Amino acid sequence: MIFTGYRLVGRGLWTSPRCLTVSGDSQLLPLPRQARVVICGGGIVGTSVAYHLARLGWTDIVLLEQGRLGAGTTRLCAGIVSVAKPISIECQMANYSSSLYQQLEEETGVKTGYVKTGSLCLAQNQDRFISLKRLASRLKVMGINCNIIKPKEVAKLHPLVNIHDLVGALHLPEDAVVSPPDVNHALAVASAGQGVQIMERTSVQQVLVEKGCVTAVETDRGSIKCEYFVSCAGQWAYELGQASETKVSVPLHGCEHFYLLTKPLQEPLPPKTPVVIDMDGRIYARPWQGGLLSGGFEKNPKPIFTEGRNQLEIQNMQEDWDHFEPMLSALLRRMPSLESAEIHQLVNCPESFTPDMRCLMGETPGVSGYYVLAGMNSSGLAFAGGAGKYLAEWMTYGYPTANVWPLDIKRFGNLQSSRTFLRHRVMEVMPLLYELKVPRWDFQTGRQLRTSPLYDRLDTQGARWMEKHGFERPKYFVPPGKDLLSLDQSKTFYKPDWFDIVGAEVKCCKEAVCVIDMSSFTKFELTSTGDQALELLQHLCANDLDVPVGHIVHTGMLNERGGYENDCSVVRLSKNSFFIISPTDQQVHCWSWIKKHMPNDPHLHLEDVSWKYTALNLIGPRAMDVLAELSYVSMTPDHFPSMFCKEMSVGYANGIRVMSMTHTGEPGFMLYIPIEYALHVYNEVMSVGQKYGIRNAGYYALRSLRIEKFFAFWGQDLDAFTTPLECGREFRVKFDKDTDFIGREALLQQRQDGVTRRFVMLVLEDHDTELDLWPWWGEPVYRNDQLAGTTTSSAYSYTLERHVCLGFVSPPLGPEGLPTAITPDFINRGDYEVDIAGQRYPAKAKLYPFSSLFTQQKRRKDDIELSNLQGK
Repeated sequence: MIFTGYRLVGRGLWTSPRCLTVSGDSQLLPLPRQARVVICGGGIVGTSVAYHLARLGWTDIVLLEQGRLGAGTTRLCAGIVSVAKPISIECQMANYSSSLYQQLEEETGVKTGYVKTGSLCLAQNQDRFISLKRLASRLKVMGINCNIIKPKEVAKLHPLVNIHDLVGALHLPEDAVVSPPDVNHALAVASAGQGVQIMERTSVQQVLVEKGCVTAVETDRGSIKCEYFVSCAGQWAYELGQASETKVSVPLHGCEHFYLLTKPLQEPLPPKTPVVIDMDGRIYARPWQGGLLSGGFEKNPKPIFTEGRNQLEIQNMQEDWDHFEPMLSALLRRMPSLESAEIHQLVNCPESFTPDMRCLMGETPGVSGYYVLAGMNSSGLAFAGGAGKYLAEWMTYGYPTANVWPLDIKRFGNLQSSRTFLRHRVMEVMPLLYELKVPRWDFQTGRQLRTSPLYDRLDTQGARWMEKHGFERPKYFVPPGKDLLSLDQSKTFYKPDWFDIVGAEVKCCKEAVCVIDMSSFTKFELTSTGDQALELLQHLCANDLDVPVGHIVHTGMLNERGGYENDCSVVRLSKNSFFIISPTDQQVHCWSWIKKHMPNDPHLHLEDVSWKYTALNLIGPRAMDVLAELSYVSMTPDHFPSMFCKEMSVGYANGIRVMSMTHTGEPGFMLYIPIEYALHVYNEVMSVGQKYGIRNAGYYALRSLRIEKFFAFWGQDLDAFTTPLECGREFRVKFDKDTDFIGREALLQQRQDGVTRRFVMLVLEDHDTELDLWPWWGEPVYRNDQLAGTTTSSAYSYTLERHVCLGFVSPPLGPEGLPTAITPDFINRGDYEVDIAGQRYPAKAKLYPFSSLFTQQKRRKDDIELSNLQGK
């Protein structure tokens, strides 16, 4: 049987002929003694990185493959290139990959088997249909052609699909199928043509590191000196990272992945028959040699290769028809006419999965020059082109041309490298690929890894938990008498069951006092013997850190482009000591950023003290009364001004860092408590607070409060491409000081040219909270019926009694297709709409918090109450 230039051998696996003459079977070419970059892995990911580095002008590249090129999972890949991905950066990567694979044949003369089939994502229920509509809205923002269609249209596009239980589908006409080994071959040919040396049958044993930098790669055929190493080793990347003397954490784990091949059908399927993705049935199907290739993601996956290195080249593993049976049944329900089809083979191959279903990309935090691109979660083919491009840009320019933070390997730390954690988590992750994911869903496995000392106490009081960077954080607290089970299982795109609970917590924050355990925050201490700590922070931070002792400065740490690498609060504890508070998921990234710019000075010391302090956020007008009683110190603004820190006693505990800020814009205090005092301080606060109406609150209340006050958060609203000028934070930039900080030149230029997008607040109007779909994030924003931007975060404002979205808008491109400067007039004079799953809702846009609306809202309520009284 012929398959796009490759032959079926053995038990029907796809294999590549000798594609390059760089290393024949009988004689291996000598190993080069040095190179600028060594890439490990000759699959589609590794060859894509080599291809894109060569295109960016890199020379002296060596690609090493332990077996033969493309003989790993690339050879067994299903060959589907679809842009239907959960997050925008993944859609962008897949879209680029599709374009690349389409033009490779013309570039190299190698047939890639590229066929534009289109794909059909099916919905068996309304929730799935809503999720597809939300995806369609997001894809249209990116200029990707897609259509929401009815079941009858599905039947017209695919002759075998049974449509009786469908409510609709998403049609993606540009999706395609390819022959993965051929694409791999084409990328290798193109790379070799640009000078890349490709060495087969050469195993990397370890990466040599000196003074935190890559120096060489040790193989079974000798060593190669190099400046950069790229691990595209797929399922072997974890073991390779652990094998080196300086261990590198690459959190991924293998699982078995099954798909079925049929012989040609009686009426052979045309090559351009659309791919079918039936997530509710947990299956996918594509045309293959007149027959069908169909696989899926079962609910009970089989992890593999728990310990040690495995075979050099992937062979078809043992068939398991009992395990595949539920997916086969789903396929026959979706395509009943396949009952008479003859089965050719059941393929069982390994795939590597990561703890959060997103691939691993970027420079590792502990070793300079050690890059990773692995953990593709069964989407290696779809991502390889785009991911290879972004990684090559990252290595060339120091940053990729898109925001890849959701994929950055620095989102994980060593804590996610436990084999037990990975094994348990990937057993959950693999089924989740096709599971319906409503907003605010949480992983169930690998939990309670990092907890506050107050965890058990809060848990017994009804806390419901979410996880961030392995840390348990309270979402909200279920009051006594509520049905706990139904709340835990609440899944909806509409008004959630926790709505009233969070509303009560917000009300308490506004009128009395609430306590939120925020111990998960990243906390560093930077100290020096002289002015070194101040000098470093003045260089790293956009805001002025040369402030009196006790003052708190909110600042960004920017990159050379003026974008946020970190958003933090810095407290000057003493002349030469600073306390840095950053978002939870910044622990590894922020540490790496600071260390990267720290001089090698023994008198300068950075310590991660995240584990040393429990953080309690006391929010509300009565917070000062609670603390005053516990400390016998006046906590009024006259004695304790805003954005100030004092070390003081609370109850019997000494050395508590009390800060007059809440991260929400509400009055109150943050308490940073040495962990041994945490339970005592919490008990005292709750005891004294009873008379002031104190209660526990969670992060959902915090989110509502900060969004209605127009507070931007890093990782949601701010990223490496967002500057302070674009989000109204120019006042936090020390333009008036003669201090050269990272990003200064870019900001000065931007201030001169004008910003081309602005962070805005959008309050939805004519939106029924009870009946309409809720905005969550990522919704398109239209201005005067033209696409103008997207939302980055949203929440219901219990004060305004309306939904508030935060996001960015831009004016249309200028006459030459260049961005144009945005003005307040442009924002204020537009008619705005927010698109929620294809339906648009009018919105009012502002550049500043809706403080005036708060009073208007109260006046409107008073008027209603007055009119009701008059009516009686």
